[in-house]
Amino acid sequence: MKKLMSLVLAALLTFGLFAVALAAEPVKLEKLHFEFVPSKESDVIIAGTKNLPELVKAEMLKHGFDIGAVEISVGTDYNATGEAMDTGAVDVGWLPGGTYALYSDGVDVILTATRNGLSNDSTDPRSWNGEANKTLKDGPQVTFYRSLIYATPSPYGKQLAAKVNAGEALTWDDLNKASWGVMRTSSSAGYIYPTLWLMENYDGKKLSDLSNVATLAGYAEGFALAAAETIDIIVCYADGRNDYDKAWNIATTEKDETGKGGMGREKSIWEELNVIGVTEGIYNDTVAITKAKPEIYNPEFIKALQESLISIISTEEGKAIFDVYSHTGYAMAQDSDYDGARKALEVVK
Repeated sequence: MKKLMSLVLAALLTFGLFAVALAAEPVKLEKLHFEFVPSKESDVIIAGTKNLPELVKAEMLKHGFDIGAVEISVGTDYNATGEAMDTGAVDVGWLPGGTYALYSDGVDVILTATRNGLSNDSTDPRSWNGEANKTLKDGPQVTFYRSLIYATPSPYGKQLAAKVNAGEALTWDDLNKASWGVMRTSSSAGYIYPTLWLMENYDGKKLSDLSNVATLAGYAEGFALAAAETIDIIVCYADGRNDYDKAWNIATTEKDETGKGGMGREKSIWEELNVIGVTEGIYNDTVAITKAKPEIYNPEFIKALQESLISIISTEEGKAIFDVYSHTGYAMAQDSDYDGARKALEVVK
């Protein structure tokens, strides 16, 4: 009889807890604001992520959070997104490692992107050049990428490329005569790591020591200027040519299927945009959250968002969405993962 009563009580207790769980109302949030940095054209990012809000809302509801709306925007530049997150104007941002390190007092990393490694990871610039060396995104999943220094098809850019492809080392004088296009100082691939490459190879000299450096609005502008032969050197992440491969040869009055404007070149981008320098590995992009809002900066919400984004990117639809950043997966992350990025920032300063 005692055993029977114990079983009955246990069953009632279990049923009661189950009923309470069913009765628990999801936590309601009026809006969640996502922002992406403009490493691609804004309209390309907006078009590529248009289905993300509904997927996020559905996944978060499974975890007990009822999100009224998910708003997506693209920052005017990397720093603008970092600053908006610092103040709480943006809730969740996709930040490069260098940008995250710069703003990590006010934001916290929750995920690190993984991506398909490239078919080439050589530090010899010659091995990246020519149609035969076209990089494929068929390598193993990696948590790092490289930045490349590219000579454009401008007359002087061709001279630099010819020298490197002949196995000759470029001098500081060679580089200082060139016109450069770089990103803002918080960009890992567009500023920080190219600076480290210069410092390592040219007696501590930096991008800021060059005579002719222009800060560009984004990589798209860099490739457009390269195609127009109005600049000699640009810097970009290692699979940048993959992203602009088709647009490079489309008429300037047309766009490719992702919305990139045509650049009107006749020859292949792999023949015309030659690598003259390869940086060390850069830790992958982050998904980061603002610390300014306790309603989302708490363990329960963060865990739900982590699991939701990992679940979304594991689907074909999710992979297509995050392909806009070449992200193929997300892994749990912690702030200390980006200590290397902080050291890089200090060196650049």
